[in-house]
Amino acid sequence: MKAFSRYLILGAAVLAGMTLRFWNLDAKPLWMDEVITALFSLGQSYDRVPLGRVVSLSELVQVVTVRSRATCAEIAQTVAVQSVHPPLFFCWMHHWLDLWQAIALPWVWKLRSLSALAGVMLIPALYCLNRVAFSVPAGLSAAWVMAVSPFAVYLSQEARHYTIPMLLITLALVGLVRIGQDLRSRTLNPGIWLGWVTVNSLGFYVHYFFVLATIAQVLTLVILLGLAPFCRRHWLTLLFAVGGIGLSYAPWLPTFASHVSRPETDWLHSAQPGWVMAIAPLVQLLAGWLLMAIALPVENQPLWVAVPSGLVMLLFGGWLGWRVAKGLQRFWKNPHTHRETQTLIVFVLWVLLEFLAIVYVLGKDITQVPRYNFIYYPAMCALLGAVLTTDGETAATGGQFVGTRATFLHQSSRSSLLALLMVGLLSCGFVVNDRVFLKPYQPQQVAENMGRDGLSLVVMSYEDYQDIALGLSFALALSPSEQTRFAFVSRSQGYETLWQKLAMLQLGATPPIQTLWTIAPGLRKKDFPAQLVIGQATCKLDTTRHYRIGIPYQGYQC
Repeated sequence: MKAFSRYLILGAAVLAGMTLRFWNLDAKPLWMDEVITALFSLGQSYDRVPLGRVVSLSELVQVVTVRSRATCAEIAQTVAVQSVHPPLFFCWMHHWLDLWQAIALPWVWKLRSLSALAGVMLIPALYCLNRVAFSVPAGLSAAWVMAVSPFAVYLSQEARHYTIPMLLITLALVGLVRIGQDLRSRTLNPGIWLGWVTVNSLGFYVHYFFVLATIAQVLTLVILLGLAPFCRRHWLTLLFAVGGIGLSYAPWLPTFASHVSRPETDWLHSAQPGWVMAIAPLVQLLAGWLLMAIALPVENQPLWVAVPSGLVMLLFGGWLGWRVAKGLQRFWKNPHTHRETQTLIVFVLWVLLEFLAIVYVLGKDITQVPRYNFIYYPAMCALLGAVLTTDGETAATGGQFVGTRATFLHQSSRSSLLALLMVGLLSCGFVVNDRVFLKPYQPQQVAENMGRDGLSLVVMSYEDYQDIALGLSFALALSPSEQTRFAFVSRSQGYETLWQKLAMLQLGATPPIQTLWTIAPGLRKKDFPAQLVIGQATCKLDTTRHYRIGIPYQGYQC
């Protein structure tokens, strides 16, 4: 394929991916985790949130403004104490937001734009991975698969540290494949090893789960070295590389150890009993794979929408699974693609084994959160792009895979890849318009339910930092109006004490409230009091205004 045609196709994929990732980027409200990103990245902390008193929404908005003088060391200290994440992403995000201060764009757009940009960079990175592992056509195909993946677009529109570690994992896999090829030719490239060590060292400080990818890569290299003719210098190089990565982790390991045991991670514990607990993670894994290629409206939809959408997704997933299985079988048997296919498949299998160990040994079901599949998604995307590029006859020919006469798409695979791209584009349309991958706790829906009245007070009962972030997400979703006020009230001593605290809240010299909303995590509907006293106002429970979207909240008429 001529260089001009190659880069034209790749450029089109990047343009399509950029359009999808920046489309409606600021349309959806921030949810709890994104508020956490905002606080730390802006150089703020939970200490800036007004607690125990009634404030206006405009005062809460002041909490999410850039503090330019904040340093990375200060942000790292705040993250170490008030979060369970490593600091590097928040430091990078802080500098990114500081650069955008003088530009008149919505702050939510600015907050999400770094993740979106990293998501765009993933497209040429996937091209490079498959170009090194297989061929130019395989690289172009993988780039297009990444460009229109609803899963990748969803992560790119989250103000969270998913697309940046995905990008680093992709670069690490390029190094892994190159090292595997060097083992076959019995050569050693110090530059490749150094780059591989550097990327895996950085990844730990961006997202802790990157460690799973690093361990999977090391175990894959052990298998590759075991299958290759014995070479002392390769084994020693791996030993020194792993030691270097370990030393780079050392400064943050005490903080990491303290984060592992923090109560913020308890939500991962599965509440499913018996055989359901045993099967659910496997089903959730398969569902996560399906969402990488197709995502139609199913969640919180009427049956007449959810059932047909679910059936279409299952049928498409079955067809795609059959197509991929056949392609992988051909690639595995072909001596010219076997080693690279083996490298990527083994990496994915090691990560899946780590997932299952975390679920069944540690008792934390990370499969219930599809976004954590970002750890191995680049490898799956690379394999998917490769197997949809060529037919069985071409893959079995001698010489370098698909050779110099290869075109972007072979006739027998053109329809398969085109179908995947069309379904991906349709799915991405649902993603960017908030029809799939709905924001947890749905702050927009909560705001709509609460914003139908005049003068109102919203009370968020909190027990920890995550409850505060959740309350902020609801407050930021509400229309900034002097008619709506907000209060964070601690429930650390139980709800009976909290109801008593409400009576002591000072409402100030503002007009009396007409509606009270209480957000009460963990409280059952029957346990909400029939009457509450707020300052001088008495509020009676409205039986028509009880909602539960992840957590319960109840309306009162005052």
